[in-house]
Amino acid sequence: MPSAEENPLSSDPPLILPVVIIGNGPSGICLSYMLSGYRPYLSPEALHPNPVLHSKLEEARHLSIPEQDLEYLSEGLEGRSSNPVAVLFDTLLHPNADIGYEYPSVLEWKLEEEHYIPHIVLGKGPPGGAWHDMEGSILTLSLGDWMELPGLKFKDWAMGKRRNVKSDRATPAEVASYYKHYVKLKGIKRNFIDNTYIDSVTRPYREPDNPADGPCEETCIDKESGSVLKKNWEIRGYRKAVDGSHQLFTLFAENVVLATGTFDAPARLEVHGENLPYVSHSIAEFEEAVGKGSLSGVVDPVLIVGAGLTAADAVLCALNNNIPVIHTFRRRCNDPNLIFKQLPKKLYPEYHKVYHMMCTQVSSAASNLYPPYTSYPEHVVLSFKPDKKCVLQSTSGLKKVVKISMALVLIGSHPNLFFLKEQGQSLGHHPDQPITCKGNPVEVDPYTYESCKEPNLFALGPLVGDNFIRFLKGGALAIRRCLELRQKKTRHRIVESGSEDGVS
Repeated sequence: MPSAEENPLSSDPPLILPVVIIGNGPSGICLSYMLSGYRPYLSPEALHPNPVLHSKLEEARHLSIPEQDLEYLSEGLEGRSSNPVAVLFDTLLHPNADIGYEYPSVLEWKLEEEHYIPHIVLGKGPPGGAWHDMEGSILTLSLGDWMELPGLKFKDWAMGKRRNVKSDRATPAEVASYYKHYVKLKGIKRNFIDNTYIDSVTRPYREPDNPADGPCEETCIDKESGSVLKKNWEIRGYRKAVDGSHQLFTLFAENVVLATGTFDAPARLEVHGENLPYVSHSIAEFEEAVGKGSLSGVVDPVLIVGAGLTAADAVLCALNNNIPVIHTFRRRCNDPNLIFKQLPKKLYPEYHKVYHMMCTQVSSAASNLYPPYTSYPEHVVLSFKPDKKCVLQSTSGLKKVVKISMALVLIGSHPNLFFLKEQGQSLGHHPDQPITCKGNPVEVDPYTYESCKEPNLFALGPLVGDNFIRFLKGGALAIRRCLELRQKKTRHRIVESGSEDGVS
């Protein structure tokens, strides 16, 4: 297979690649690392603190982890992911991390180039994906160690960059730089093609030569229409050149991996007035307005909608710049599912400060004065008015109109799978609903990460509910194992076929 430097996008006729990965964030990078021949083994001196798991690992110490039974190894493990292989791999990389221990990884990585599986990774920007678009000064949710990818410790890389390590947590700018350097240091940059935009991913139809014969091995039947589909995926898109021109391309792939993450489409309230110019769905736009001084000296508060960490970041940004805040969210303050309840206070003091304000500085219906921060728990936005007034409603039905200078709707984001049929909706656990990372992720086999609805289509990371980077690595491990096993079966069939024909 030609390397990325040889530009397989311009091949004529179009290439048929074993694997095409769509998305070059940490999910795509980690999978490329493993497909490039890097394989994890149990380290010779390793002793896992979980005695049952360690006993299982000892049974096949001579085998790499992808060669072992992942379902067997995952059995009985618990963690902050609903995907068993994600929990397994995190347990191997960060033993007992969720209970505060810093045990070293029990794995060692070996580059075995004979196990390379040809692939390319397509991304809009440089490797690192959406991390290059995030605010560079805000601390990330996770510890720096949890943001790292296999084979390169974040702390070691940061020390090499002479970073003044004041916190175990990193900034998005540092994480983005780490990912960009990772692909160079690991020698996998040849697999990455930047500035690529996907228009469509389809499995082309064809009419069978003889319908009575049924499909051959190169085709399969579409369950809905009964038509014959080619097994290979067709990927169409364009690459943006330096001069701004678009270079169209068509690729064919035996397997497609969706690694697009979840930052493409901000979630919306879908209320009247949400498209008014003072309503924003991006914390970056708010930070830009603050930086330009557009909100300095304002009397009317900024309305922040949402109870997640991005909303908390916006609250902190506003208060640090002496901008009053009205903070409204649907949940009650003691809701056990609030993200703040999952964060240790010592590691995340600024978020717990916001959470404390959310619980204590609750609005009084009788008050018309705006303190620096006012909380409206269990409230929803009914509408935005052209005169910068917003109508809120409590769960009891009580309405309140507030005058604001700007509104920030920060209630999460959804993956944008526009390039798939019906935006990939049929791939979810609930085919009648859009794909969302929490409520309706892509339904995959838990041990291969292959779509339950489309053969040879895989997904990992936030698309399957693994929003923390420490857990998406398990998806890469499962996909690597699945593709490796299929590759072996294909070779076995070829050898058997050759033997029958008398070919040595």
